[in-house]
Amino acid sequence: MKIYLVGGAVRDNLLKQTVVDKDYMVVGSSVEEMLALGYQQVGKDFPVFLHPKTQQEYALARTERKTGNGYQGFSCDASKAVTLEDDLLRRDLTINAIAQDEQGTLYDPYNGAADIEAKILRHVSAAFVEDPLRVLRVARFAARFNHLGFTIASETQQLMTDIANSGELEHLTPERVWQECDKALSSQNPQIFFEVLRQCQALKVLFPEIDSLFGVPQPEKWHPEIDTGIHTLMVLQQTSLLTHNKAVRFAALVHDVGKALTPKQDWPKHYGHGQKGLPVIKKMCARIKVPNEYRDLALLVSDQHQNIHNAFELKAETIIKLFDKADLWRKPQRLTDLLTCCHGDIRGRTGFEQASYPQAEYLQQCYKLAVQVDVQAIIAAGHQGAAIKAELQLARTLVVNNFKLQLVKH
Repeated sequence: MKIYLVGGAVRDNLLKQTVVDKDYMVVGSSVEEMLALGYQQVGKDFPVFLHPKTQQEYALARTERKTGNGYQGFSCDASKAVTLEDDLLRRDLTINAIAQDEQGTLYDPYNGAADIEAKILRHVSAAFVEDPLRVLRVARFAARFNHLGFTIASETQQLMTDIANSGELEHLTPERVWQECDKALSSQNPQIFFEVLRQCQALKVLFPEIDSLFGVPQPEKWHPEIDTGIHTLMVLQQTSLLTHNKAVRFAALVHDVGKALTPKQDWPKHYGHGQKGLPVIKKMCARIKVPNEYRDLALLVSDQHQNIHNAFELKAETIIKLFDKADLWRKPQRLTDLLTCCHGDIRGRTGFEQASYPQAEYLQQCYKLAVQVDVQAIIAAGHQGAAIKAELQLARTLVVNNFKLQLVKH
């Protein structure tokens, strides 16, 4: 029995990236032997074990054979006869098909190190097309390593397009689609994930709400990039420069989905697109199992981003209603999240990448003043029941209005 460090840990070491998880491959062993050594089996479809002390994952070397649709449609052979090369051959990309033994020697039968040097994402074998999840994985790796200069090999890009056109993507579970999307949202350039999916024709299958934005024009005066799809990915890119918060990044991605519903005769204007997008966002989030935290923020941004952009023109009463709707009194962090997304929206336009966003400071100050209103003083004044809320609303509106008047004077 021989043990090798495999996959991402070896790749990230070669890339001089921080190694987070370590996975090990065991060659020449069996389920019975692993159990006898104290390992705990956790894999149902193939033999994966937890080390009795470190709890790290150890998997028996295996081969896979396509037997059905989707990424679960495989039969597995994890016998002692399976070699190191056999196991590495079934992996998705050459950069993920490198092993390292306990003495530090690298085993690289499919030239992954050369592809790391050349910064190329390339499939290991023709069996790549058997697993539709690999389309999402390659798109995610393209996003993750974009800042290092990685690109996808043209022949791999073609195989991804073949998978997208085969109908196999439709067999992916919503949970796995979201899992890959969520990981991509944590990358330095998440917009690349969606660009790659569109290039291989997978975006229209997996995220039709985003794909339908491409080709929809906007007024050139405000959007020199014109195309709503291009704008959407620019907003995601700019928002990602402002925050690592994945929920905010997701909200940026879907903030304009309502524009795809605008009748063509009304182009390039999009009246009420924020509100039109709400049922689209709800349906999308339900379909791919988006966490409620992401969904709720996305709905708020879609509904309120136009109001926030027009903050200086809003009445004090409207500002307080906006704060109410966002439930900022209980969830103050939401204001920062909303404003960050809106700032990304302003910057996500050709020529506006460095634009300031004074609306953010203005609304932060309005909130700071409004939240200081003493509800206990209102109660002490004898107000009860619904009257407390009405008086609180009035007092908050007055302090915000006074602030607006002071700004006008100065």
